[in-house]
Amino acid sequence: MTLANIPPAPAIPGTRHLHSGKVRDLYEMTEGEYAGKLLMVASDRLSIFDFVLDTTIPDKGEILTRMSLWWFDQLADLVPHHVLTADPAAVPEQVQGRAVICENLAMYPVECVARGYLTGSGLNDYRATGEVCGIALPTGLEDGSRLPSPIFTPATKAELGDHDENVSFEAVAGTVGAKTAARLRDLTLAVYDRAEGLARERGIILADTKLEFGSVRGPGGEVDPALVLADEVLTPDSSRYWPAEEWQPGRTQPSYDKQIVRNWALSAESGWDKASGQAPPSLPDAVVEHTRNRYLEAYERLTGERF
Repeated sequence: MTLANIPPAPAIPGTRHLHSGKVRDLYEMTEGEYAGKLLMVASDRLSIFDFVLDTTIPDKGEILTRMSLWWFDQLADLVPHHVLTADPAAVPEQVQGRAVICENLAMYPVECVARGYLTGSGLNDYRATGEVCGIALPTGLEDGSRLPSPIFTPATKAELGDHDENVSFEAVAGTVGAKTAARLRDLTLAVYDRAEGLARERGIILADTKLEFGSVRGPGGEVDPALVLADEVLTPDSSRYWPAEEWQPGRTQPSYDKQIVRNWALSAESGWDKASGQAPPSLPDAVVEHTRNRYLEAYERLTGERF
């Protein structure tokens, strides 16, 4: 199924469904203490190459939710976050463990990306122009090279099924204003610096990460200028994590994300032709288990907690 054909979100008593994305389903709470607030549910869905697969990864939604909550705690002194509660007593029973109740923010239309290493779309831009988002980089960098210092490489928020597009800082300033753009940049780099150091202590490289920010709406619709960290944060779905002991620039790095699934889909074993326009086939049990184990390993190594 394409991203335009995501499975219908399940009905949840006491809520109204608002939106479904690649992984998350968003609801409005309609009853109780948190009426009017948002319920964000992480599913076990997985998407690659603009397709939501018909195979899910068991426990993925709960792993992502736990990891986000852990990271929000680690960053609390840097930036407030949107989570109001993940208390099982407040969260609807059918989504407990993989859902949070959060503030309904006015979101900034910017994907705030910090890169400490060169790979992915940043590597493609560098090879074409020697720059990433208008930032000139040294010559001779390879896939996986560590950058002289982390850089802010924002992107536009694409519609569902489309690709985010890397843009310059000036383009962000033109959209949200120079002052807000500078605050988004500085806070994104501060979060990356904190998270990169914590991950490195645990034997993991945080190559890059994507953050989203919003601001609280007042009762009259006015928007507080203070930035609030929203959505998920620093999970393998929004960040590239590599095992530090296996890092070797000049090649594709082993990772803690769905690269395992991408690699299988592109292999002869899958029998799938990316150019066909058809959805990838169902994942073999071994690929599902390997992917789940990588998400689980990232969670346990980073947090020190057992799942």
